[in-house]
Amino acid sequence: MNKTNHRFTLSAAVLLALTALPTQAARNPATDATIAANRATRQNLPPEDKRDFEDASRGFIAGYTGADTKLNAQGKPIWDYAAWDFVKGDAPDTVNPGLWRHALLDSYAGLFKVTERLYQVRGVDVSNMNIIEGDSGLIIVDPLVSAEQAKAGLDLYLKHRPRKPIVAVIYTHSHGDHFGGVKGVVDEADVKAGKVKIIAPVGFLEEAVSENVIAGNAMSRRALFMYGSALTRGPRDAVDAGIGRATSQGSITLIPPTDLIREPFESHRIDGIDIDFQLTPETEAPAEMHMYFPQLKTLCVSENATRTMHNVLTPRGAQIRDSHKWSQQIETSRVKFGDKAEVLIAQHLWPMWGRERIDTFLSDQRDVYAYMHDQTVRLMNKGYTPMQIADELRTLPPGLQSKWYTHGYYGTLSFNVRAVYQRYLGFYDGNPANLNPLPPVETARKTIEWMGGADAVLARAKEAYSKGDYRWVAQIGSQLVFANPDNAAARALEADALEQLGYQAESGVWRNAYLTGAQELRDGVSINRRAVGTADVARSMTPEMLFQYMSVRVMPEKVGGQQVVINWNIADTKTRYTTTLRNSTLTFSPDTASPKADATVTLPKMMLAALNGGVISVEQAMKEGKIKVEGSADKVAFVFAGLDTFSPGFPILTPAVER
Repeated sequence: MNKTNHRFTLSAAVLLALTALPTQAARNPATDATIAANRATRQNLPPEDKRDFEDASRGFIAGYTGADTKLNAQGKPIWDYAAWDFVKGDAPDTVNPGLWRHALLDSYAGLFKVTERLYQVRGVDVSNMNIIEGDSGLIIVDPLVSAEQAKAGLDLYLKHRPRKPIVAVIYTHSHGDHFGGVKGVVDEADVKAGKVKIIAPVGFLEEAVSENVIAGNAMSRRALFMYGSALTRGPRDAVDAGIGRATSQGSITLIPPTDLIREPFESHRIDGIDIDFQLTPETEAPAEMHMYFPQLKTLCVSENATRTMHNVLTPRGAQIRDSHKWSQQIETSRVKFGDKAEVLIAQHLWPMWGRERIDTFLSDQRDVYAYMHDQTVRLMNKGYTPMQIADELRTLPPGLQSKWYTHGYYGTLSFNVRAVYQRYLGFYDGNPANLNPLPPVETARKTIEWMGGADAVLARAKEAYSKGDYRWVAQIGSQLVFANPDNAAARALEADALEQLGYQAESGVWRNAYLTGAQELRDGVSINRRAVGTADVARSMTPEMLFQYMSVRVMPEKVGGQQVVINWNIADTKTRYTTTLRNSTLTFSPDTASPKADATVTLPKMMLAALNGGVISVEQAMKEGKIKVEGSADKVAFVFAGLDTFSPGFPILTPAVER
């Protein structure tokens, strides 16, 4: 394992730290048990509905070829247009047939005309970019993940439509795949000059930046598993991520909003286009909104109602979403706009046409999130534990399970009901035996010892594997590996079990996680961290966010019982703060200046970010005149020296810390 520490970088962590493995062991074929499981799945899928394929292909204007692929600074494809050419025909034995069908639909990529004045760039990133033709200019809704892909999408549009200036960019919500490409479509100077509006829901900037900073390193590591970024593309590897094929690997940028939607409902006219905004906070994102375009008779439901079940708790990690409010906001849109809308678009996957179909779709999506919420709460009040609930609620009611768009190609019912439980009651299941269990390594070692030792357990695990009991083999195999990470036979067997689970998974996210886990057990982890959007995100962070990030990195073993008080004058924001290091804890107070401070530091906010990230030392910053320190510079340096650094490649399949 590569355990090199990397200094903190201020970036959209969910989309940045992507591991590239130096070699990749060959995948196994599907076993007889997996083939049988996937055939059984095929028999239980909903009746085929060709309207999905008609919707996905409708309005197609132009696409891309492999020749359009460009490389990023690390020499990797920003978006490989030919990588998914294998997705055609019937599902192979190594792919769940439902996920394969979903990938077929997701393969319609390029520029599409949705309705008059509304065009969509789809299938060139994990999210969609919508282009609306105003009276004199263009309105961009959600400029993808990367600036390069957003520019490529806009260029494709301009090849087929009249060239007009961009007058506004709308961010539907605070996740990076909906704002990261903004500098590929607009120049920030034009925004500052008032030529382009950037419109977003209230709370957007705080959520866009803060969600990925405090736990950003852990999120980025886990996102690698979720999106399959280290996997190749193929029938034994990554097939689809559920809400799109994958995330692009270009430059993530950010321009702060100029206009915020603050009220639950607001109506605005932008370049002749009327837009009715509906705030939908605490749904798929903490800051999110829907939009209805009366002239276009089009409803945009952001990411709250797509052609798949979504995540109440994303596997990469985030705050748990409120599935009850999520359901209510979908119903609010259905009641307010459903009888008017003739077109429905979301910021992932393909549109839908027809009022009756839209009403049914929104009703079903509403019911999905309500059902998982209500039934989880019902069962937890009967004493069921999270995994008991997940096992009890294996499928949705027949009226929902029979619809393709409620299936878990992205989120899963199993994961979501456990998230609802956690939102209400936390991770503890109420059993006192679980109040203070042994840590993972000690648990594993005792478990394996009590079961007769590694050789005996491995022999029984191999027998279970031969019977297709892959869930159990993955569990007990993980115990074997945690008990002894150098047990090559245990690693290989766990990898084999994870691989077959991946082949059977309906969720693209689960498939990616299983296969990435198998790959890391076989090949190990090497780090290739790309720098993306660091200046943009740092510039958007408040000093409070920077101080908060410092506070979660204090190492008690380094700072000991030292007490240090520092006054901070942030010159460009004209704000001041006092930080106190005491009891191995760093706290801060705004609008204060302690008369007993050990030092007073005057600096611009970006220099605070640079010191925070280890880009420059206190001594060097003083020498270069970038900061001014009155009092003890050694005390200031002591605080920064006491901050931990995080490796973007910490182990997941093996213990992070062995005891």
